[in-house]
Amino acid sequence: MTASPERLAENDVGRETIFSGEQLFFILSTLPDPCFILTRSGRYAAIFGGKDTRYYHDGSGLVGRNVYEVLQFEKAHRFVREIEKALASRALHVVEYSLSGSDIKGLESAGPDHPIWFEGRVQALGFQVEGEDAVIWVASNITEKNAVENQLRHQSETDALTGFFNRRKLMDVLGLKFELFRDEHIPTSVLMFDVDNFKTVNDELGHAVGDAVLQAIAGICRQQLRKTDFLARLGGDEFVVVMPATRREHGIVIANRLRQRIPSDLRETLGYHVTISGGLGEFQEADTSFEDVLKRADEGLYRSKRAGRDQMSIA
Repeated sequence: MTASPERLAENDVGRETIFSGEQLFFILSTLPDPCFILTRSGRYAAIFGGKDTRYYHDGSGLVGRNVYEVLQFEKAHRFVREIEKALASRALHVVEYSLSGSDIKGLESAGPDHPIWFEGRVQALGFQVEGEDAVIWVASNITEKNAVENQLRHQSETDALTGFFNRRKLMDVLGLKFELFRDEHIPTSVLMFDVDNFKTVNDELGHAVGDAVLQAIAGICRQQLRKTDFLARLGGDEFVVVMPATRREHGIVIANRLRQRIPSDLRETLGYHVTISGGLGEFQEADTSFEDVLKRADEGLYRSKRAGRDQMSIA
């Protein structure tokens, strides 16, 4: 008699395939991503998998060594902290991290010069390994995924014409800087400026020339301002420069240097006489949000306009 499908399904319930230790070792060894057994102190007790040679090298030489022997101290210390977190929670712990040649002892000059990004899925084991609590750490290479995400994020945060950050990103950065100011009293100055009589430039010379002026101003700002300064196009011909760790007394010096440089460079490169006006504010103890400093910078800008343009005003 032939058993019905229902009967076959009932017979399969609870059936469990038993693998030998050798078979389990083979299964683990063929996993595409590397699986590390790491002890609480950071010792590599075992390594399985990592067969996807597009992304991983043979890591068998790590077994028996400690992360502090393999990685630079800061990176090794972070790994041990993540192991501690997984052991404390006893739940799946997910962490993203990067590794480059400079992070690995002995590979400072020979390793990749760009960071390789990984997602680590870390789970505490229910037994000790050679007398220590331990975790299994599965590392997946997510460099390509991160590159795509970073490109999309950059496009969503960047003004296409000037390459400066856009209004949305500006608001995020100002929010973070304001938190630092409240928590750690780190001063930040904010400069808002625009192009004097920009409508006339567009009307008389055309929008293509107007765009060229804005792009040239963006280039001058990159040359003249610090790498730590945050540059954004607020809209139209209006720009904002966030200057961390800068009091307004120093910020106004930077702003005036920019005001003087832009006309001379534009006259030389584009043959047009263009000036800018701006207002500068600094975070204050009485501020309730970052919008307060933007409002002051905007008031300073219009004060410069009313005073005859081609000026910078502290507000």
